Amino acid sequence: MVIDAQPVLDRKAVRAVARETRRNENEVQKRLTSKGATIAAIIIAFVWTIPTFGLLVTSFRPGADSTTSGWWTIFVNPNFTLENYGEALNSGGTALTLGDSFLNSLAIAIPATLIPIAIATLAAYAFAWIPFWGRSAVFVFVFALQIVPIQMALVPLLSLFSKGLTINGVGIFPGFTLRDADHSFATVWIAHAVFAMPLAIFLLHNFIAEIPSELIEAARVDGAGHGQIFFRIILPLSMPAIASFAIFQFIWVWNDLLVATIFAPSSSLPLTQTLNSLSGSWGDKWYLQSAGAFISIVVPLIVFFSLQRFFVRGLLAGATKG
Repeated sequence: MVIDAQPVLDRKAVRAVARETRRNENEVQKRLTSKGATIAAIIIAFVWTIPTFGLLVTSFRPGADSTTSGWWTIFVNPNFTLENYGEALNSGGTALTLGDSFLNSLAIAIPATLIPIAIATLAAYAFAWIPFWGRSAVFVFVFALQIVPIQMALVPLLSLFSKGLTINGVGIFPGFTLRDADHSFATVWIAHAVFAMPLAIFLLHNFIAEIPSELIEAARVDGAGHGQIFFRIILPLSMPAIASFAIFQFIWVWNDLLVATIFAPSSSLPLTQTLNSLSGSWGDKWYLQSAGAFISIVVPLIVFFSLQRFFVRGLLAGATKG
């Protein structure tokens, strides 16, 4: 009787490869790991965290305690309250409370993130997989728009929204009156989408262009058009890059004060504007500002930790090819 030794040899080969892989990984880890660097990183992280921890403690301390003693006294005389957060949500230096402006920030940040992603994904697919005349030149022009400072574009864009664009008596672009309407966010959405588009197209194009051409060719052989290829192949495979840009854009818009202050009406101002005035006229309620600061970082933290598993993979893949 003849015994087939091939499966036994295959299992031995697999185990040998696994052992060699583990050995190589251990060697690389030893070369890249330094006890001194690890200790230094831990010390830097600890020192960096102290102010944030002090701000967090202050946000839970009664106002009277915060104005008479330092936050470190909680270790010998702990006294905490949630009243700061309730008072902060119902306070504000303008007609809006922090709670109202928190909702405004959500209404601004979510569409201002989704709009550029939707447009940039389509544009990135076109630049990567649809041949047309001048494609490279147009892509370089779009990429070069990243160097234009936002501050230079604010006044022309505001003038365009207000007065429109007329050349030789011919109306090219009508002016918007939406800024005068209560709770209008359209101009803020458009402004953020315009400023985000060059980076979004660049990152998403570099990721989409790396998708194997065999997948696209196979779909075309099966009769798929650009729409089917885009929605069934490109979008699912591009989720890491989309999530990476979504984190950047959402946090940028959420923390923005300049663009929203210029383009949004007074009833649509974001949380950053109200947070600036929480400390009171004389700065004697800065403990409310510390509570408001932690209210403001809750949503970005949720967004980051929800999408962080895509972050590194999408960021590296979208930034390594020019």
